[in-house]
Amino acid sequence: MNVVFAVKQYISKMIEDSGPGMKVLLMDKETTGIVSMVYTQSEILQKEVYLFERIDSQNREIMKHLKAICFLRPTKENVDYMIQELRRPKYTIYFIYFSNVISKSDVKSLAEADEQEVVAEVQEFYGDYIAVNPHLFSLNILGCCQGRNWDPAQLSRTTQGLTALLLSLKKCPMIRYQLSSEAAKRLAECVKQVITKEYELFEFRRTEVPPLLLILDRCDDAITPLLNQWTYQAMVHELLGINNNRIDLSRVPGISKDLREVVLSAENDEFYANNMYLNFAEIGSNIKNLMEDFQKKKPKEQQKLESIADMKAFVENYPQFKKMSGTVSKHVTVVGELSRLVSERNLLEVSEVEQELACQNDHSSALQNVKRLLQNPKVTEFDAARLVMLYALHYERHSSNSLPGLMMDLRNKGVSEKYRKLVSAVVEYGGKRVRGSDLFSPKDAVAITKQFLKGLKGVENVYTQHQPFLHETLDHLIKGRLKENLYPYLGPSTLRDRPQDIIVFVIGGATYEEALTVYNLNRTTPGVRIVLGGTTVHNTKSFLEEVLASGLHSRSKESSQVTSRSASRR
Repeated sequence: MNVVFAVKQYISKMIEDSGPGMKVLLMDKETTGIVSMVYTQSEILQKEVYLFERIDSQNREIMKHLKAICFLRPTKENVDYMIQELRRPKYTIYFIYFSNVISKSDVKSLAEADEQEVVAEVQEFYGDYIAVNPHLFSLNILGCCQGRNWDPAQLSRTTQGLTALLLSLKKCPMIRYQLSSEAAKRLAECVKQVITKEYELFEFRRTEVPPLLLILDRCDDAITPLLNQWTYQAMVHELLGINNNRIDLSRVPGISKDLREVVLSAENDEFYANNMYLNFAEIGSNIKNLMEDFQKKKPKEQQKLESIADMKAFVENYPQFKKMSGTVSKHVTVVGELSRLVSERNLLEVSEVEQELACQNDHSSALQNVKRLLQNPKVTEFDAARLVMLYALHYERHSSNSLPGLMMDLRNKGVSEKYRKLVSAVVEYGGKRVRGSDLFSPKDAVAITKQFLKGLKGVENVYTQHQPFLHETLDHLIKGRLKENLYPYLGPSTLRDRPQDIIVFVIGGATYEEALTVYNLNRTTPGVRIVLGGTTVHNTKSFLEEVLASGLHSRSKESSQVTSRSASRR
């Protein structure tokens, strides 16, 4: 179950099926992103695709010597663009691929528009999602719910994305969902409806143990997306932001022109592929090794190119050298900027207190540490608000809850009203009243013993103590212990055996920390394959935008001052 490979295969097949000759790839805004995640421009150029165009671009030239490969989402808008295109074709022949199920009436409209008979074929290729890592996909939707319920347009897009994923991996799953979330149940029902309606598409070879789709809601764990991260991919997203593998470095002091935007893709950057899940400290020493290796291979300035053989060797090695040079300068810049932000924002100290708030249960120590950091001028308003949010979520119903005092501290620090309001909004979004699970206190004797032993021997790394709640959920699922009263099956049938192929989808967005959890579970659990997806992949900034977009805060304007009292209201 590799989502990058699945999308890549679709695109390769489109290009192969169009046969030899020069081609143009015609896409829409979304499919452009889908393709760019799995193929570089130079890789596609090698397949005789010489031009990349947007279907909505008004000023495309007529080029009758080119074949057109059209890869589009089956939206009304795209079908209309395609009808206009076919009435006045700019290219010699058209191979049309829709990224999802297209209605018969739309196909009929296209056929009627094709008076010049330029369409060679119309097919459905289900690459309707963003393949981020081999085991991680996203739909790039920010703000999928209004209150606790789906925004109808986003529900439709998410259903399409999720059913396309199942079709691309050739899985017809049983479905389980988080009972405490109305949105999870609704999505489960919509996916089931599509599977029932399009049953012929979902007729795959039956496996002994059917695959399982588990639908969860971000509200159940609002802690994970609020934490600072210390593994490379997650840290880059948290501090710099990754958007379809691209990182904007234009704000970096003294940045050179060619490094204002860089691409980090494990598909064609070996250093990134080998280091994306490693801790920041390890990255530092690996960058040093990369630099040393680069220095050894660097052509000597005084190297004399005396013979033809010398020149030939230099020219042959130059592309590799240039590529390595690009990789080195890119990673040195990225790691340098991460390092600058860590010291400028005092993130080691901030992160240590975040981990204490997420993993320990000592209220007075946590409160003292948060208060101390709020007095520190190096701590930004963003990080200050984040600490208070974590405190508010963890100690929401604690008898000595001191949230009103911390809110005053935020005001005195000069933290803007936008961030202060977000504290109550986050509690409204993912507080005790909403959660179907108990995020903080260990549930059973085994967990209590584990926590006690962990406390005794200390932790190997104070910055990475936290395990996302997803880890426990998947662990129970793999062992056949996930409670049906909390995560029921949709429909009458249940799974007798332990699941082997698991697709987890998080409404409201997954995180790179959860992707790391899935990566580790895939590595350490033989016979189990897990793919994680979300409406988006969050860092703290985008998660807070998600909370704002849900509109829950507007109902609780005054509650930031009364959270400690509201605890008794059910």
